[in-house]
Amino acid sequence: MEIDLYPGTGIRISDAADYARMTESAGLGGLWALEAAYEPFTPLAIAAQESDRIELRTAIAVAFARSPMLVAQLAHELVRTSNGRFTLGLGSQVRAHIVRRFSQEWSDPVERMAEYVDALRAIWSCWNDDVPLDFKGSYYQHTLMTPMFDPGPSGHPMPPVHLAAVGSAMISMAAERADGLVLHPLSSLRTLDEHVLPLVDERRRRGDFELSCPVLVITGRTDEELDVARAAVRKQLAFYASTPAYRWVFDLYGEGDRADRLRELSRQGLWDEMTTLITDELVGEFAVEASSHDLLDAVRARFDAHIDRVGLYAPYVMDREQWLAVGAGSGVRP
Repeated sequence: MEIDLYPGTGIRISDAADYARMTESAGLGGLWALEAAYEPFTPLAIAAQESDRIELRTAIAVAFARSPMLVAQLAHELVRTSNGRFTLGLGSQVRAHIVRRFSQEWSDPVERMAEYVDALRAIWSCWNDDVPLDFKGSYYQHTLMTPMFDPGPSGHPMPPVHLAAVGSAMISMAAERADGLVLHPLSSLRTLDEHVLPLVDERRRRGDFELSCPVLVITGRTDEELDVARAAVRKQLAFYASTPAYRWVFDLYGEGDRADRLRELSRQGLWDEMTTLITDELVGEFAVEASSHDLLDAVRARFDAHIDRVGLYAPYVMDREQWLAVGAGSGVRP
């Protein structure tokens, strides 16, 4: 199982070079850029030029906020710039964000996402293999590519496309059409065993499908650092639990009423009170806690038999020395 770095609020452009060098120095396998407070593509372009070994991936970029042509251009150049080390991770987001934050159209997310993947591959085939561009779908049409706007082959295979999914329909579609599945950080061994693996096991047995997940971690070199990390993870879990789309996860644990209460508190902006409703048992289910030295071994012990790749998700500030301490824990070095 590969272990990567997943900065939980995304990566600022000004921090991208440092993240790339830090990830390589810590001996981690790759760097994920989340679309949250910052867009994910520009920081990875910088990271590609500041690294030689690590894998780079958007995990995830919001597909429906952008035309497939725009995403195809960005991914094509990132493949070229990184010498083939880039993976395109895409997610649908939810209706409210697509319509009210991005001012874009929302409809039929599973069907639209399936067509989006097909459109990307048609565009890349045009550029890489000189196949005429003639994609005509129900949601997207791409039928014009003149020489002035054709960037030519990237020199590498088209990037793998991984899809984020929570619900069964999107997971099943990803297993059918994509190259990998990016799970939500609100994943436990129980959600994997009961909800995810039955839908993707057949595809994984073919050996051409990757299952990845950002994993919430509580880590530090001192008791004080561990306390800060634990509080931040508890706050993050409270936020996730307040989201209606994730209520089913808490239903698995008989905690649906708690999720409803957290949603009510979130509407009132009572974030501190929300945090107090996250029990130690829930933290233990959805986060891995260990000292810096033991963290990689603890993550592997929990997920190695279930997931192909994880991103260490610390929703709190960790400096370079802390990440180097994590990397040194299992003697991992490039």
